[in-house]
Amino acid sequence: MSPPPVEDVDRPSRLILLAVFLVGIRDRNPGAIVNAVLAFVGTYLPAVAERVADVEFRPWQRAYVDLAMVTHAVGMLGLYDDVPWWDHLTHTLSASLLGGITFAAAERRGHDPRSRVLGVVVGGGLIWEAIEYGIHAAAERLGVEPILVVYSKRDTILDLVFNLVGALLVVLFGDRLLGNLVNADE
Repeated sequence: MSPPPVEDVDRPSRLILLAVFLVGIRDRNPGAIVNAVLAFVGTYLPAVAERVADVEFRPWQRAYVDLAMVTHAVGMLGLYDDVPWWDHLTHTLSASLLGGITFAAAERRGHDPRSRVLGVVVGGGLIWEAIEYGIHAAAERLGVEPILVVYSKRDTILDLVFNLVGALLVVLFGDRLLGNLVNADE
């Protein structure tokens, strides 16, 4: 049985993201609008990587990228506020994506990926939290609704913990799950 065409894997996620975008416009929710647009663009990253790095994503890997994009955007419609574990899920997913990219790139260059995955994900998480804080502070100062919300110091620490969970998943399972992105002939 052959894998489904790329369009069939990505289409449902893109339609969901279009719906999030439209709901964001209807509700005048800039966070949902911006996140839907960025996530929509993110669904094209595997195709870009395939052309640039001469790799082929498996359908489940494309679906995983799409899942990460959709969970972030949908979360902006209230799930971050209403579902206590939603933020943990999205941080784990996005950290594992960043970790997966780092893992494959390090392996392709002949480097040990494990320490690089941890360093990039932890460093990227710290930078993201600083950006999130800066965007929130600037929006408050300008008197506009922020597209990102900073809840508390505890939330920031939990974000970093779940980023680490995502990185550790890549360290533990990267060899088995990302081989096709390391070796173009797999």
